[in-house]
Amino acid sequence: MIMETDSIIEITNLSKAFNGNAVLDDIDLHLKQGENLVVLGKSGAGKTVLLKCIVGLLKPDKGYIRVFDMDVTNCTLTELDEVRTRIGYVFQQGALYDSITLKDNMLFPLLRNAKFFKTPVAVMEERIEINLRSVGLLDAMNKMPAELSGGMKKRAGLARALMLNPEIVLYDEPTAGLDPFTAQEISDLIVAIQHEHGTASIIVTHDMKCAETVSDRICILHDGELIAEGDFKTLGTNKDPRISMFFTI
Repeated sequence: MIMETDSIIEITNLSKAFNGNAVLDDIDLHLKQGENLVVLGKSGAGKTVLLKCIVGLLKPDKGYIRVFDMDVTNCTLTELDEVRTRIGYVFQQGALYDSITLKDNMLFPLLRNAKFFKTPVAVMEERIEINLRSVGLLDAMNKMPAELSGGMKKRAGLARALMLNPEIVLYDEPTAGLDPFTAQEISDLIVAIQHEHGTASIIVTHDMKCAETVSDRICILHDGELIAEGDFKTLGTNKDPRISMFFTI
């Protein structure tokens, strides 16, 4: 693999199998500073496994992942935690804590991070308000997760991922289960966050409208293999049936 000098994530020869079934097979992939990279693939193609490997929730069977010049496949837990504080992770279902308010969900990452232990309460509350306002949820601050719609939970998860001012945001199926209008709102938010916060992002999805809206570059996973890379328009003219099937739905 040729190393990209402006890459902040570099993945080389990555493989992961479960019970002898290969989910990722010798993947090479990189994320450039400031870009939105979409990883496109059918359900079960290995997209979420890829994200979990990047943040160290899963350990690859082979290969390495370098994030901010740290090999996360071969580092200490302390080093891994330092890398994780620079990454926002937006879970598919929002992953809000059901027993606390939205405000307290937002506060949780700050209270768990040593860098923010001495931050004045007023400063933390200001950050909560800024991030909730950015996703249109300021009025829902004191609501419980059960009082939020599916789209609101998605936006709340996105706002919480921004609380530590991440340099990278990882999105796991950000529009799954949403109606077309709400899905477009989430896609537009992803683009706005890229521009306003200067983040680089990996968005895993099988939603073609989302992919078209948010992507600077697209990689396609098929049966655990990375089979194509390019922009939306270029890939849309590819005649390989494993690729064209996404663009002819």
